[in-house]
Amino acid sequence: MQKPEDTARPSRIPSPIPSPKLSSDEIAEFQQLILEYYWRYGRVFPWRESKDPYSIYVSEIMLQQTQTERVLPKYLEFLTALPDWHTLAEADLRTVLTLWSGLGYNRRARNLKRAAEIVVADFGGQLPHAESSLLALPGIGPGTAGSLRAFVFNQPVVFIETNIRRVFLQVFFPGQDAVSDKEILPLVEASLYRESPRDWYNALMDYGVFLKREFGNANIRSRHYTRQSAFNNSNRQLRGRLLATLSSTESADARVLSAATGFEYDRVSSALEQLCAEGFLVQEGALYRVS
Repeated sequence: MQKPEDTARPSRIPSPIPSPKLSSDEIAEFQQLILEYYWRYGRVFPWRESKDPYSIYVSEIMLQQTQTERVLPKYLEFLTALPDWHTLAEADLRTVLTLWSGLGYNRRARNLKRAAEIVVADFGGQLPHAESSLLALPGIGPGTAGSLRAFVFNQPVVFIETNIRRVFLQVFFPGQDAVSDKEILPLVEASLYRESPRDWYNALMDYGVFLKREFGNANIRSRHYTRQSAFNNSNRQLRGRLLATLSSTESADARVLSAATGFEYDRVSSALEQLCAEGFLVQEGALYRVS
């Protein structure tokens, strides 16, 4: 990351956007707090050191609902095997799922491959800048589209994710419950450090991690907070085991897969039907294989 004149604080705070809730002094103080923390204690990840749109895109999809310590080794392995849009677009789904194994939420892997196919076919292998084009890619919602525009193109966009939300809840809504993102987003816009949105959002995320570690999870006070269901013995675990098993073998039937995964035959049969309907698997007689 480039620090202004190699100092431990910004050389200047940019002129803030007027806000009915925050004064210019409050915005400047907030920006200084976040940026100074980042320049002193910011985390270092390979996707932060890269300006390559493909590498950043892969990291953003992997980081959806998955912690950075789990992502890092899989990210490096994935990029070594599939280093660009073209190699990912041409890879078979079995290869992609094998590389993805351990990250969970396998729809992200399938969507990542489909996105690569679209980027290659429709955009000449170049990630599009426009929000509408990003939102048209599989698995991309407003939050991820915003993060891509900030981290890939350094655009001064406004978006929110879990660590960013935590910062604003902790700083601007202390002790307040059921806070909606509609209340937070104007503050995100007003306080945006427009000289480097990429650095600013990385800084917010790192400060959010620090706040959780030191003060607990302020996100439980968000109106949108939902506790993640247990993974053990869940359908997510079953689906992951089925895809991992079938990614390492040519094909298998439901009874073999029940024994291999340790799940009941009826649950395995139901999950296999779902995976076929979603395009992950193909059924040929009694046998199932990765599509």
